[in-house]
Amino acid sequence: MENLAWESYGSYLSESNVTSFMKTTGIESASDLIKRSTEDIEWFWDAAIKHLGVEFFEPYDKVLDKRGGISDSKWFLGGKLNIVHNCLDRHASGSGAVHTALIFESDEGSVRKISYQDLNRMVNEIAWALKESGVGLGDKVALCMPISIEAVAVMLATLKVGAVSMQLSCRISPNEFSEHIKDASPKVLFMNDGYCRGGKRFDCHLLYDEIKSRFLVNNIVVLERLYTGLVSEKGCESWHSFVNSGYGRFVGTSWMDSEDHSLILYSSGTTGRSKAVIHTHAGALVQAAKEVGYFFDCHRNDTFFWFTNIGWMMAPWEIIGTLFFGATLALYEGTPFYPNPHRVFEIIERHKVNIFGFVPTAMRALASLGEDFSKHDTSSLRILGSTGEPLDGKTWEWYFRVFGKKRCPIINFSGGTELIGGLVGSLPILSQKPGTVGGPALGMDVDIVDENGTSIRGKVGYLVCRKSFPSMTKGFLNNWDGFMETYFSRMPGVWFHGDLAEIDEDGFWFLRGRADDLIVRSGVKHDPAKIEQSLINFPGEPKVLEAAAVGIPDQLVGQKIVCFVVVNNNEPEKFKEGEYSEVLKKHVGVTHDPMARPDQVHLVKELPKNMAGKIPRNVLRKAYNGEQLGDLSKLENLEVLEEIKNLKPR
Repeated sequence: MENLAWESYGSYLSESNVTSFMKTTGIESASDLIKRSTEDIEWFWDAAIKHLGVEFFEPYDKVLDKRGGISDSKWFLGGKLNIVHNCLDRHASGSGAVHTALIFESDEGSVRKISYQDLNRMVNEIAWALKESGVGLGDKVALCMPISIEAVAVMLATLKVGAVSMQLSCRISPNEFSEHIKDASPKVLFMNDGYCRGGKRFDCHLLYDEIKSRFLVNNIVVLERLYTGLVSEKGCESWHSFVNSGYGRFVGTSWMDSEDHSLILYSSGTTGRSKAVIHTHAGALVQAAKEVGYFFDCHRNDTFFWFTNIGWMMAPWEIIGTLFFGATLALYEGTPFYPNPHRVFEIIERHKVNIFGFVPTAMRALASLGEDFSKHDTSSLRILGSTGEPLDGKTWEWYFRVFGKKRCPIINFSGGTELIGGLVGSLPILSQKPGTVGGPALGMDVDIVDENGTSIRGKVGYLVCRKSFPSMTKGFLNNWDGFMETYFSRMPGVWFHGDLAEIDEDGFWFLRGRADDLIVRSGVKHDPAKIEQSLINFPGEPKVLEAAAVGIPDQLVGQKIVCFVVVNNNEPEKFKEGEYSEVLKKHVGVTHDPMARPDQVHLVKELPKNMAGKIPRNVLRKAYNGEQLGDLSKLENLEVLEEIKNLKPR
C-alpha cells in the first residue's frame, strides 16, 4: 500500500476505546468492525451503548422501529434518559466532582475554570429559575450567546428540566434572528449584551431591538459581558438576578423519552433561511458519545479543545461528547489570529490539550504565513481532528507535521448539523493517507453511488446513507416537507447528503466537495475541489493560499469555470495579474485536466467564509453574477463580497 503517512502503533492499538470495544465484542480487525457495524446497525448501537456506559433511567425495549421508513424511524423505544444525567449528574459527586469540567479562555486572554460539582451547582440554579419562569417539558429556551461557561450551563439547565435548547449564533442577522424566535416561540431568551472577538467589541442591541419591536419574547436574560446597558431595556433581567433567584436550589433531572426533543440547531447554509434542525435526547447523546469515544478516543483525564462557537453543531457535539466521559473541555471565544497567529498553539500549550480540532481553512491560513511554530510545546497532543470542509492532502501534511510532529493521527470526519455527527470518519487504529476521511463511520451504512443510486468505486460519486441512524434529525422545525425534499427527493428511501466522495484503489475514502457545486461546461462535469487543489499546488510565486472555483452561466457552453485566488504577495506591482492568471490557467490544464482549464482567474484579497470555515461557493457565484445573495448571517467577512461583485463587467 503506497502513500501511507501514518500507521497506528502502541497505545493507539492497545489502549484505545475502540480497541476495548472490539475485544468486548470479539471482533478481530477494524475492517470487520466497520463492516458489521454498518450491516447490522441494531447490533452495533445496542452494543456501543452498553460498552460506552450510556445510562438510561428505564431501559429501552426495542433498539429500532423501522415502520416509518428511513426518514421517520424510532430509536430505543421505551427508554427513559437525559443528556444531563449522563454528562453532568453522574460526574458531580464522588471522585470526579472536583475534576475540571470547563476551561474558558477569553479573547483578551483571561482564564476561568469550573469543576463538575460547581458546574452542577450553576446548572441547578438556572434550572430552578427556568421552572419558576414557567418553563416545562417540551418548551423552547433560546440561547444566543458566544461560547462560554454560562452558555454551556444554560444548555444543560434547559435539557435538565426537559425543555428544548435553541442554539443561535450571536452573529445572526436581526431579521433571521426574529424569524427563528417567531417560529419557535421560546419561553425565555438568553443573550449577551455584547461579546469580544479578534480584539473587537460587538454590541447585541440590534438583535434586542428587532425582537422587542415585534413583541416576540417576554423574558430576556442578559449576561453583561461588555456592560452596554442592554440589561436596563424593557423585558430584560440581569444574569446575576436570574441565577441568584435559584441560589442553593436543586432540581431533579427530568426523565425523557429517547425520542423527546433536546436541541434545535441551525444549519450553516448560506442561501435563503437557515434550516432549524431538531434532535433528540438519545440521538444526540449516543452519536456524540460514540464519536468522541471511538473516533477521538477521549478519556476522563483528557482535555478536549475544538475551535468552534455556538451556532455551529460542533459546540453542542463537543459539550455532550466531552462531558459524557467526565473529561475537561476547553472553550475559546476568539479567533486563531488574535493577538497573533500563535494563539491556538499557546492555548494547547497552556492547558495541556490532548485532543484538538480545527478547520482546514484556518490551517491553510496559518500555513500561508510562514511563521515558525516549532517553539511551542505540543507534546500533550494525542489526537488531531478536522471537519467543516474537505481537507486537502497538502494541508493535511502541514497539520500532521506542525501540530502533531508526525506522531498523532488526524481524525478527519464529515457529516453535518442534520445528524450532529459524521457519516464518514477515521479511526485512530487505522493507517492514514493524507486527506483521507477513512471510511464509513461506525453504525452508519454509507455508500458512494452514481446518479442512478448504484454503488461505484474508483471514481467520484454521491455520498448517501442507506439506513436510519439514531441522530438523524426529526425534521426541520415547522417544515417536514422541506426536510423530505432536501434529503429524500433525489433518491427515495436513501439519505442523499449532497457531498461528493471517492474511494481509491486501497479502500481509503476522500471527500471531493459538494454535489451542488459541480460545474458542467460543454456537457463535461468538473469537480471544483480538484480545480482548487490544482491552483493551491501551484509551485511558483506568488503562492496560492486559497482558491475557489465556481460555474458561471454561459449561453454557449452552459457554464464557464471562474476561479478566485488569494496569494501571498503583498507587492502586486512585482507581477502582472493578467500574466499570472494565464499561468494559473495553464497550470490547471497541465496538472489536473486540460478540459478543466479555467475561463477566468481573479486575484482577490480574501474569500468569504462561514462559521464552519467553509468557502460558500454559491454565494461567490451569486455575488459575481450580481444576483440577490439571500441570508448572509453565517458569513464571517461580508465586506469581501463587494470586491467580488465588482469583478465582472455588468
